[in-house]
Amino acid sequence: MNQERKCRMPSLVFLLDGAVVKEVELVKPRTTLGRRPNNDIIVDNLTVSGEHAALHLLDQKVEVQDLGSTNGTFVNGQPVERQVLHDGDQVIIGKYEVRFADARQRFAKTADAQERTSVPSPAPVPRDAFVRVLTGPGAGREVALTKVVTTLGKPGEVVASVTHRPHGFVLARVDGPVAPVINGRPVLEPQALKAGDRILLADVEMEFLLR
Repeated sequence: MNQERKCRMPSLVFLLDGAVVKEVELVKPRTTLGRRPNNDIIVDNLTVSGEHAALHLLDQKVEVQDLGSTNGTFVNGQPVERQVLHDGDQVIIGKYEVRFADARQRFAKTADAQERTSVPSPAPVPRDAFVRVLTGPGAGREVALTKVVTTLGKPGEVVASVTHRPHGFVLARVDGPVAPVINGRPVLEPQALKAGDRILLADVEMEFLLR
């Protein structure tokens, strides 16, 4: 019973440099996150404000609220004040990448899809996607996009995220004074990626590919 309850509770998965640091279930109506010890989730890092954000657990949804933090709260690359989270959403808090996981939403989507079996399903998206570094010290290196959210770039210059959505991959600006560029055009809003797209992050060029 405890295991079933755990898998159905929404949670936050904290990642740093692509590695999972911790996972925290959201069980309270309001969960606060910040650097100060009075928060429910304490993140001891100078890029995180004393009281940075709050997570509101409602009937069938979770909302994230920025509490006037210095560096802001971002959802899928966009700054937010308060926004509903969906399963797989990427939340950036300071230098931390946080992935929102909600098995309740996945279950609801599965049940809804089963009820609409008469509607043809879209063609599956190839999962073997990667970016190949074309210039700079890492030229020739390949980064596999196997996670729900993968961050690319260098903090302080330009940081972008590639999110694996049900029907493809989307690149969004996360941080930095300069916007990422796709095929010569700055990315000001999340943009879908196509095989062969050229991505420029500061002075490093990459290519998005599908096998």
